[in-house]
Amino acid sequence: MRLTIPGCLLAAAAFFLSSASITQAASFQLGDTGREVVEIQQALASRGYDVVVDGDYGPATKAAVADFQKDNNLEVDGEVGSHSYQALFHRAMPEHERQSYFADGNGIIDLAQQFLGVPYVWGGSSPNGFDCSGFVQYVYAQKGIQLPRTADIQATAGRPVSKAELQPGDLVFFAGDYVNISHVGIYVGNGQMIHASSSHGIAYDNLSRDYRVAHYAGACRVLN
Repeated sequence: MRLTIPGCLLAAAAFFLSSASITQAASFQLGDTGREVVEIQQALASRGYDVVVDGDYGPATKAAVADFQKDNNLEVDGEVGSHSYQALFHRAMPEHERQSYFADGNGIIDLAQQFLGVPYVWGGSSPNGFDCSGFVQYVYAQKGIQLPRTADIQATAGRPVSKAELQPGDLVFFAGDYVNISHVGIYVGNGQMIHASSSHGIAYDNLSRDYRVAHYAGACRVLN
């Protein structure tokens, strides 16, 4: 029996709209992603600390920051606050634009397309390699929208939409065993999605392909 996604719940907390403002970052910490994290990782790596430059402030980056703090007689918390930032870059913590949580589908697609060709890595959630839900979570996080980590839970992170109503940025789900959701992609329009394919990495795929039709399990919209 084909799965019908039961009442995708709106994850309202993730989508509060707020005007963009220029503020100083309190700290960079576990779970952060983006260009600033890449710069921090590059600075640490250039000083010989064991960290991968992938734009994902994960446990290894936190540990490297903590080692840097110990070596420089700073408070050791694994976060790059103003004092650690000053010690690392010899300049003050930058002011930067806090983006609204609102994002549109075209912005999501434009960002997702930048990762075409990135290899598939089981459990991957960074530009070094993605699995399907890690890719979706990472792309949305860059736009300020926090999604759950796995495809089955991501299916509960928005409101359900029919196949006929799909818009760019919607999440589309598939059940490999016809029952349990096991795959997710981002709809790009014209019957296509972009996703992390186990055989091709980040690539486009056609929803009208026989396998995709047979295993289609529904869709959610997490954008307003």
